[in-house]
Amino acid sequence: MKRFYRLMLGKGSVYAEYCFSESIVGADIGIEEDLTVHLPEEWREFNRAYIPVYLKDHPEASRVAAGLACGLLWTVAKGLRKGDIVLCPNGSGLYHVGEITGEYQYRPGQPLPHRRAVQWLPQIIERTAMSDELRGSTGSGAPIAEITRHRSEIERVLGTVSPLVSTDPDIEDPVAFALEKHLEDFLVKNWVLTDLGKQYDIYTIDNEMVGQQYQTDTGPIDILAISKDRIRLLVVELKKGRASDAVVGQVLRYMGFVQEELAEAEQSVVGAIIALEDDQRVRRALAIVPSITFYRYRIDFKLLHA
Repeated sequence: MKRFYRLMLGKGSVYAEYCFSESIVGADIGIEEDLTVHLPEEWREFNRAYIPVYLKDHPEASRVAAGLACGLLWTVAKGLRKGDIVLCPNGSGLYHVGEITGEYQYRPGQPLPHRRAVQWLPQIIERTAMSDELRGSTGSGAPIAEITRHRSEIERVLGTVSPLVSTDPDIEDPVAFALEKHLEDFLVKNWVLTDLGKQYDIYTIDNEMVGQQYQTDTGPIDILAISKDRIRLLVVELKKGRASDAVVGQVLRYMGFVQEELAEAEQSVVGAIIALEDDQRVRRALAIVPSITFYRYRIDFKLLHA
């Protein structure tokens, strides 16, 4: 299945015009070597090998930053498949759309030396024409983000298909998905007003928020946050409506990833589930997992006479 990504072409899209003229996309995180024979099938294996290399050259960086950087490099070099679609902002509210056409190449001494050939499509997507959900996903501070869940909207904008509902097989209930996405965007925008926001900040790097939809090897974390004293990492999972006990296992998997791959030696990892309501099974599961806290959200809807 064709996948869709939002990809930044250098910090602040500084190399966007260069890439558009050269028909390439690429990455540069300071690792100056040809990776042709060092690209395993799994990005986690790549990160294990290259996070220490990155941290050696960037001793001030956190493991979260190192993980993002190495994840970007592996995804551009190996994770992107021929036929995948990339949306790349030009820095002024427009997204160029390209199809990956070539395998990994290394061009030392040039901008974004780890690169792939692309065919840029004639269509350009304006940010103002995107839905709130797509705008939120493409506006993530992470250098690369998979946005395949928005394929129906993107294809409609590009004029390739016009389905009335999502055809993504990974989304069982498009209406429920939309509700969860609205909840996530609302929580992010109003984070500082919540109880969690008093203790934690959504993870940022160089003033860019990277903690929304942080990618892991078992799926994206809805929100990754860090305590204001920097000693706890928080994994937040959002569920519209009633939460099932399965979400506890999901959060534990994400917490395990963060503990093993991202946390510094002195940092602990905790979790939070946010849903409209829970049930007896969730309460039983959480009773023996004190590191996960359950929060209910409330929706207030009012009609006011004008």
